Amino acid sequence: MKKQTKPVQTFDVLVLGAGIVGVSTAIYLRRFGLDVALIDRKHPGEEASFGNAGIIQRNGFVPPSMSPGLGTLLSTALGHSTAVQYSLPALIGLLPWLRRYFRASSGAAAEAYCRAVAPLRALAVETHLELASSTNADRYYRRGGWLHLYRSGNSYRASEAERYYARIYGVSYDELSPGDLGLLEPGLKLKDLPTIHWPETRSVSNPGAVVDAFWRGFIQDGGAYFRADALKVQQQRGGWAVAGERASVFGRHAVVALGAWSTDFLKMQGETYPLAAKRGYHMHYRPKSGASLSRPVVDIDNGFVLTPTDNGIRLTTGVELASRDAPANPAIIKHVKRKAEELFPLGRALQDAPWMGSRPCLPDSLPIVGASQKTRGLWFNFGHGHDGFTLGPVTGKLLAELITNKPSSADLAPFSPLRFFS
Repeated sequence: MKKQTKPVQTFDVLVLGAGIVGVSTAIYLRRFGLDVALIDRKHPGEEASFGNAGIIQRNGFVPPSMSPGLGTLLSTALGHSTAVQYSLPALIGLLPWLRRYFRASSGAAAEAYCRAVAPLRALAVETHLELASSTNADRYYRRGGWLHLYRSGNSYRASEAERYYARIYGVSYDELSPGDLGLLEPGLKLKDLPTIHWPETRSVSNPGAVVDAFWRGFIQDGGAYFRADALKVQQQRGGWAVAGERASVFGRHAVVALGAWSTDFLKMQGETYPLAAKRGYHMHYRPKSGASLSRPVVDIDNGFVLTPTDNGIRLTTGVELASRDAPANPAIIKHVKRKAEELFPLGRALQDAPWMGSRPCLPDSLPIVGASQKTRGLWFNFGHGHDGFTLGPVTGKLLAELITNKPSSADLAPFSPLRFFS
């Protein structure tokens, strides 16, 4: 019996990866008139886009910090902080990357980060709301900003650069007294900590549902989605091809938006970038005694976020430095929970096990957005680190503008892949 071959469907662009970065890129490419296929092995939004704290951050003018030195490692080892946790073999393997990361986190490099990211942060909220209003996702969005809590005066003073740049770029913030904090969030147990309220930041009650709504809007707008392993996409004459569950798919262009798996694909194309995975966890809890939160609360010293969601209070952890594909370490969420309960009465866990995901991070904390310098028809949109949910819609729009030769909404030069070849 002759074996049936799958039909071949042809598109202008294949977008590889259906997290918020890939889905947003696909939406704008479709809106700009291209035929677009979104490719992923899972349902859209089921990786890092599902498990984050759901923040659209208006502030964030300094690179996410992991202070270097023995003191930080000792503090982590003794349980004084949960901001960074690690396995020793992974830490040793990451030392060259970490040296580049630390160099990019201070001085002139940190100022360059601020200048690069400020225009994107200025567009982040409006771009999110633009997509939300057109895809029926706006019901998940809320005002109220978020709170940054500091466990000591020293850590508060160490964060002054963030407030300095906020003043330069006209982003408002409020320094709260204990009484002010009690009025905003009466459910918090500690109200005498130095606290900053960033009112222009937005958040969502269900990050995964937001990505799902964006995806459904993309499909309704004429986009296509194929369940397939993006790592099996192969370059062919005139474009890119992959066999999906329902059909074989061909596209003249391909966009790499695979998050922490982007380098797996790029190595097969002979391209290498210094992408590392910072792992993170979350759990949901039902608060004790009717306590509640109205907005996300960040413990800066310990790296975790408490945020109200449709599924209870979500506790997201700081950074775990471990192999991307290593087994999850459930002890991390238990350690973080003990610190979090000093701030808020978390109560009963609503999941059997913690969720774990990987943040795709480059050493300068900026994503790569632009065209491959080696492979014609290949485009990049990955490496957003801690800012994937915030910046995914913005960089998706910017890359779509670049591919379709439209005027750019912001300067893409700081995000070019060329910066790793100078």
